[in-house]
Amino acid sequence: MKKYLLFCFLSLYSFILLAQQSYYNDVDLNLTGLTLRNNLADKITTTHINNLLYTPDIWNASKITDVDPNNATQVLLMYGYESGIDGDITNDRERGINDNGGNSGEWNREHVYANSLGTPSLDQGGTDGPPYADAHNLRPCDAQRNSSRGNKLFITGTGNSGSISSGWYPGDEWKGDVARIVMYMYLRYGDRCLPTNVGIGNNAATPDDMIDLFLQWNADDPVSNIEEQRNTYHENTSNTYAQGNRNPFIDNPRLATRIWGGPEAEDIWGIYTSSDTEAPSVPVNLVASNITTYSIDLSWDASTDNIAVTSYNVYVNGIFETSTSNTNHTITGLASNTTYNLTVLAKDIAENASAQSSTLISTTLEDTQAPTVPMNIVVSNQTDTSFKITWDPSTDNTAVTAYDVFLDGTFNASTTNVTYTANNLTASTTYSVTVLAKDVVGNMSSQSTPVNAMTTDGGTGNAYELLISEYIEGSSNNKAIEIVNLTQNTIDLSVYNLRRQANGAGSWTTKFDLTGNVNSGDVVVIINGSATNATILAQADITIPNNVDTNYGEPLNFNGNDAVGLFKNDDLIDIVGVFNGGSGNFAKDVTLRRKPSVVEPNTTYDFINEWTLLAQDTVDDLGIHTTTLSTSNFNWSNLSIYPNPTNFDYIFVRFDEDIKVEVFNILGKKLIQSNIKTSNPKLNIATLSVGVYIMKLYNNGNVTTKKFIRQ
Repeated sequence: MKKYLLFCFLSLYSFILLAQQSYYNDVDLNLTGLTLRNNLADKITTTHINNLLYTPDIWNASKITDVDPNNATQVLLMYGYESGIDGDITNDRERGINDNGGNSGEWNREHVYANSLGTPSLDQGGTDGPPYADAHNLRPCDAQRNSSRGNKLFITGTGNSGSISSGWYPGDEWKGDVARIVMYMYLRYGDRCLPTNVGIGNNAATPDDMIDLFLQWNADDPVSNIEEQRNTYHENTSNTYAQGNRNPFIDNPRLATRIWGGPEAEDIWGIYTSSDTEAPSVPVNLVASNITTYSIDLSWDASTDNIAVTSYNVYVNGIFETSTSNTNHTITGLASNTTYNLTVLAKDIAENASAQSSTLISTTLEDTQAPTVPMNIVVSNQTDTSFKITWDPSTDNTAVTAYDVFLDGTFNASTTNVTYTANNLTASTTYSVTVLAKDVVGNMSSQSTPVNAMTTDGGTGNAYELLISEYIEGSSNNKAIEIVNLTQNTIDLSVYNLRRQANGAGSWTTKFDLTGNVNSGDVVVIINGSATNATILAQADITIPNNVDTNYGEPLNFNGNDAVGLFKNDDLIDIVGVFNGGSGNFAKDVTLRRKPSVVEPNTTYDFINEWTLLAQDTVDDLGIHTTTLSTSNFNWSNLSIYPNPTNFDYIFVRFDEDIKVEVFNILGKKLIQSNIKTSNPKLNIATLSVGVYIMKLYNNGNVTTKKFIRQ
């Protein structure tokens, strides 16, 4: 009798299991956690066999997949909520199927996972094919409402769609659609489409970068007919504009719960919410082995279940660590000489969970081992006031966390990198350089073998490379980067480019290649093409158009948590902000100006020693950079050049001493050379045509440059 009942139950279970689409027949749906995520990611990637063209394929596909089930002459509009009777066309829910375009009253293609929020942006590599033209991410939307959303992050809310604070709420009807699209994009393109980049939420309770916002929306808003309609079309490659793959979270929202946890979403297939109510047995015989200063290998005996055990949850001090289908797991990232309480519970496919096991108490080893001594100390790029120090990485039984740099045996700085630029040094001086390594508990290696480094002669003041001299994150699109050439040579900019890291995470975004030359002592100013500040516009040497083709002025579309890097031959040479610094705003709505004492670039952002913080829209010094290339205290502050801009045949150059003046065009050709006396400060510029010019001024070995405009 018992055998007969078990056979009936297993038959019922097998029938329910077949309820899912045949598309998933080769996917082990018993899996959980990141293992299930990876299996589904492989499935939707290998079946994505047709790369659509953004134009015309996405237009044509949308006119089929997004047709209103109740009216074949219309498409449904993402974020819309009104039938068209209130006079506001931007909130309409439906629109004529052929009323597509970019004008008012037309529908266009909304990237639900915003193009610019990808890392790198979704259009890097082109707009045809994935990920930019992935049909699962593109939905019809009123053109103006699409613009209103822009690249705002999704945020929690209620009611109809619209802006909330600085975020965007998609509306009660569409939030589930958004969540399932973001989940699909994360599976399909991995870290390029992190949920944390596109939504405001918390990922502390998930095993990766999925956030609670999308898990909640997925559970709250059931799958709609239009979502099912889109999935059915795109799986069938006999359809002209079908990709070949499906969005798994539309087929069964419960898959998200099995991967990331959170609120239980609908189980459309019924395989996780069957009549099975019996929980697996509690895991027993927990064993800790291979214990190190930072890790523990945990194993246990397999649990039993009336159907099958599908996964185990591991907990450290009562906090969820991971879900695994194995009976062992290596716990890492632990503190040394610390006691941990370890437990495990078992789950079946219906999400029935056992109680947590008896607690196993285990202690990591005490870390008393110091890192190895840093080797191969190299000093380079010497100037009057600085030099660069590099060394080979040290090793440690746990992890090296920092290096201390010493000059003449005195602590100078601590860094997490294997390079450091020492500044504010004395010219013509020899320093003894040593470095030591530290680990997380403070174990320190011995100092390295000393290496002597000598700064250059205080009269030469030679720099070796370009550096970012000003960063302006002004209001709206008033954004600019100034780069200065403090070397003794004219530099070809064609091997340099600028990039940003969006929101302090992910890869560097699409690079912007610089062009032209920059003279010794001169600056080049790069601006966002939609800047409106008169000074920024007047000082611009290079303008990046603000449009969809440039991702709205990339990388001059930075905000306060976007690190900006200057690259030479694709190697980072200078940076503003901390790469992978997270979402904290290091420079929101401010101007950062490089201090005059800094004459070399630095791949480590050193705000305290190298930058001056100024108020938003401070642009008075843009186009000019003052530096101290020698140890003298020479001060150009009394220098004045006026009128500037000028439409006269002369310009006044006033200083409290006689000076020599040279004038160059933007190509570096010298046009004027003159000695200016304090008694007659007028400089004749009648021979100059309308344009921008560089003025180089000399006084007793001290040099500065100024830019002026002839109108």
